[in-house]
Amino acid sequence: MLQGFFLLAAEEAAEPSKVPFFIAGGAFAVWAVVLFAVGMRSQSFPGGQTAERGVIAVSVVLMAAAMATAVITA
Repeated sequence: MLQGFFLLAAEEAAEPSKVPFFIAGGAFAVWAVVLFAVGMRSQSFPGGQTAERGVIAVSVVLMAAAMATAVITA
């Protein structure tokens, strides 16, 4: 019985922290809300081709970070 307890405790300690995923996923969610708010207030959002590429680049980086940390911490 006591051996099973220590085995369970060792399995819990070996699990990786999910904090990086929560940070990356949270940043991605905040970015999405900010894009929505700015996009709804501005008819010309994002304003030009350079700004459009910047928004896309930031979105792709945040998405990749959230996906990578989800896989790493699974």
